[in-house]
Amino acid sequence: MKEQLIVKMIEYNNGDAKRIQHFLKVHDFARTIGVLEGLTKQELFVLETAAIVHDIGIRVCEEKYGSCTGKLQEKEGPAIARAMLCELGYESSVIERVCYLVAHHHTYTNIDGIDYQILVEADFLVNLYEDSTPVEHIRTAYERIFRTETGKKLCREMFGLSLS
Repeated sequence: MKEQLIVKMIEYNNGDAKRIQHFLKVHDFARTIGVLEGLTKQELFVLETAAIVHDIGIRVCEEKYGSCTGKLQEKEGPAIARAMLCELGYESSVIERVCYLVAHHHTYTNIDGIDYQILVEADFLVNLYEDSTPVEHIRTAYERIFRTETGKKLCREMFGLSLS
């Protein structure tokens, strides 16, 4: 099922290799963190699904608003994700949680659930790299965002953070 969703998202983002690469990297980091943090099979399934579709609202936001801020993505993304997941036959409980995560993945307060925390961390790991973020900003993100031991370790190792 995951592979069908990945193919569907590649079709959806046809011609936009950067976005395709982005969601695949976020998915891989989310899966890695989820496995190493001991998520259940169901938690991991929801997390991986959300990671694949987390930025699904970007294209519509650009067309509709000429902008794709995090808040606009959170507003527009869930309906598109819901339609795609329904078409692929996902269970309603999975769809509801995934849509919730899509609707909140740029909100970094009141994170309610390990799946939400890991999705945010995985997205940060990719965005910090893709945006060539200066090390002082990476350190701030590390301190403010990262909570899982695995996410923290990956962030430290990826960016060579020395913490005093």
